[in-house]
Order: sequence, then C-alpha cells, then structure tokens
Amino acid sequence: MDKEEEVLILNQPLLEEPATRNTPPEDLQGKSLRLRVWIETKKLWRIVGPAIVARLASFSMNVITQAFAGHLGDNELAAFSIVNNVILGFSFGLLLGMASALETLCGQSFGAKRYSMLGIYLQRSWIVLFICCILITPVFIFASPILKLLGQTDEVSELSGIVSLWVLPLHFSYAFIFPLQRFLQSQLKNFVTLWMSLVVLVVHALISWIFVYVLDFGLVGAVVALDISWWLSVFMMLGYVTCGWCPLSWPGLSLEAFSGLWEFVKLSTASGVMLCLEFWYYRILIVMTGNLSDATIAVDALSICMTVNGWEFMIHLAFLAGVGVRVANELGAGNGQAAKFASKVAVAESSFISLFFCALIVALHDKFAYIFTSSADVLQAVDQLSYLLAVTILLNGIQPVISGIAIGSGWQAWVAYINLFCYYIVGLPLGIVLGFVADYDVLGMWSGMVLGGTLVQTVILAIITTRRDWENEALTAGRRVKKWSRPDNQEEGQQ
Repeated sequence: MDKEEEVLILNQPLLEEPATRNTPPEDLQGKSLRLRVWIETKKLWRIVGPAIVARLASFSMNVITQAFAGHLGDNELAAFSIVNNVILGFSFGLLLGMASALETLCGQSFGAKRYSMLGIYLQRSWIVLFICCILITPVFIFASPILKLLGQTDEVSELSGIVSLWVLPLHFSYAFIFPLQRFLQSQLKNFVTLWMSLVVLVVHALISWIFVYVLDFGLVGAVVALDISWWLSVFMMLGYVTCGWCPLSWPGLSLEAFSGLWEFVKLSTASGVMLCLEFWYYRILIVMTGNLSDATIAVDALSICMTVNGWEFMIHLAFLAGVGVRVANELGAGNGQAAKFASKVAVAESSFISLFFCALIVALHDKFAYIFTSSADVLQAVDQLSYLLAVTILLNGIQPVISGIAIGSGWQAWVAYINLFCYYIVGLPLGIVLGFVADYDVLGMWSGMVLGGTLVQTVILAIITTRRDWENEALTAGRRVKKWSRPDNQEEGQQ
C-alpha cells in the first residue's frame, strides 16, 4: 500500500459526502478493491473493536459473581447459575432485543443527519422497556415455584427464589442501559462505553470481594454487588448523555417521546422476539439435558461448551452491533450499495474469525476442558461434544452478522418468523427426537438443534440477504426516517 492510499484511508469519513452518496462503492473515486475493503474495515472496527471489549467486560461481571458464588458452596453456585441463565437470561434476551430497535432508528436517523430524533427515540425506548420490565417482574417473584415445575430440587429452587428477588434491580437496569448503549453506539461513541465498562468491571471485582469476604454478606452480597455495578454503568452513561457531551442528539426530556409509541412498540417487539428466540434456543438445551439419565456429567460438559461458546460469541455480537450501525448509517444516508458492501465485508471478517476459533477447538478438542475441570468423565464428555462446539462456533461467524444486517435494515419481523420456524418448529423437535427417541442423549439433542435449527436459519437468512434490492432498502430507510422524524428546520438547513 503506497503513501497516497494511506492518506486516503486516514482521511476517509464514516459516511460519504452527499455528492457521492448514490455512487456504487465499486466505482467510488476509482479506488482499488483492496483499498475499499481496508477503508470499510477501518469503519467497521471503529465500532466492533470497542464493542468486543465492552461486551467481554459485561460478560465478565457475571462470571466474577458466579465465581464468588461457587466459592460459597455448590448450592449457591447452582442457584446463581440457574437464575443467571434461566430467569435473568429471559429478561436479558428480550430486553436486549427490544433495545435493538434503536440500532435501526438511531442509525438511520444519524445517517440522514436527523440528530435530534436520536434523543426522542432513546426516551421512547426507556418508556417501552420499563413497562416491559414491570410486566415480566412476576417471573422473578415466582421464580421458586417455576423452577420446581422445571424439575429443580426444593433446596436449590428456594435459594434461587431468594436470588431472583435480589436481582430485580439488575433486571430494571436493562431498561436503561441497553438503549443508552445503542444510542451512543449509533453515533460511534464506542470508546466511551469501552472505558466505562472497564472501570465498572474493576469496581465490581472490588465491591464483590468487600461484600462477600469483608462484610460477610454471602450470596446476597455477591448479587447486590452485581446490582450496584450495572446501575453504576447506567448512571455513568446517563451523565455522559445528559451533561453536554451529546449536544446534537440529546434535546432534553420531551413529551414527544410519548407520541408514536405504538409503532415503536411494534418495532421493539419484533426486535425482542427475534433475539429472544435465538438467545433462549440453547438455554432450552441446558434445561432438557437435566432430564437425561446421567444428567450431572451431561450438564457439566454442556455448561463448559456453552461457556466457551458464550465467550467467543461476544466477538460476533460486537459484529452484529457494528454491521447494524454501518448498514443503518449508509441506508439512512441513501447509500444502498455502500450498505451492501459493508455487509459483505462484515460477514467475511466475522467468518474468518470464527473459522480460526473453530480450528482451535478441533486442534484442542481433548485439552481445552482442563481449564474448567479435572474430572475424567467430564473431560471425556466434553471431548465428544467438541466437534459440535466447533460447528456452532463456525456458524456464529455468519448468523449474528446477518441478524445485524436485518436490524440495520429494519427486517426484524421477518427474521423473528424465520427464527421461530427454524429453531422451534424444526430444530427443537429434531433435537428431542435424536436425544430422547433415538437415545443419542445430549449429543443427539445438540446435533438436531444445530443442524435442524441454526444451520437452516443461517442458510435462509443468507439467501434473503443476498437477494435484497439495496437501492430499494435505501429508499425505504429514507421513508422511515421521514415518517418517524419531526420537522426540524435547523437540521434541514445543516444538510
């Protein structure tokens, strides 16, 4: 790469100027394919890089709390793990998905330079998600009888019920932090969330140690430390947004946030269902595994595989966020071909990363479980599942990115229907048949759910994405921005 190309890269804006908006990226200023890929990579990783660190930091807070719970006793570990994965996991998946509506609306409005609407959308999202939190609060209150119905022991269910009540503040923090993250992300303020996440992670480790060991508050202390850490993140982001660092996109509290709520609810619900169906898919696998004859070994082995998959999946969740912002920004700016090109680059780079980790798991198929256990039976069970883990990781590189493209384009409702069909009508029944009827146990269940659900869903979404008319998507985005935006003469003048 010569010096002239390097100068072009350094000076490349995130969005093309209006004069070049309708120019296909292949012909844009006569740049070579290598240079255009590098320029798009730089734009993408400006979002993806900080998002990976931020997501790993947030994931690590729950891991730290789980580690403290594990040192308190087996029942404490089981109680927190169940609440974290089943009860809180339901809330997390639904609210995270609903907040993803902001990636569509804020991203496209930012691309169209309707900056003041971002703050209105943020406030609408707070209202909708807070109401949703209230509606699903009974799940936390009645967690103990729910878990007993799912087959958990009375002792673990009772302790889990106590933990569920103490994580209610954490549950309500989701209604504020998820919209704030997407509000900042759509404006490319990713390094703000990165540094805040790292600061909160350090604070969380410190206060967890104080509450558990110094003050001797036990499991409740560990959970309260987690509540405090999540709300600290909320207040830090809220302070950044409302205290002058987002002058264009934060117009202050406005009654306009209460207008158009029904349309916002529909888009948020579609986003929530899309991600929740996906997020809950493999958690159902863990619940079903508990009904096998040798459940202890099976659950331990599957939990190790799901933990490894979860850590690696954080990378591709960052790609989901990155490509969602890039596609929404370009469509909002009227750059259909640029959005298409951004999608291709994101899928290619995410797939390359997943291929690397897939090969790593295959190479270390009988060794990586030593990180978590020394039990010979569990090690052998993990070894048997390792190749399915490798296939799942490989699909991670494609499927979340396509979901991000759908979010950036506003196709959430279509993807929700596809997820429902592939996961719960095809994949889950096939997994049950292979696991229980064909007697292949956890290997059969996971195989059916991966091949019948995840693989089929990935293929269908890939076909739909490649057949989209991207110029029409840009026009649709423009109509959406006009429909949802209020007249703003000052912004019109700026454009």
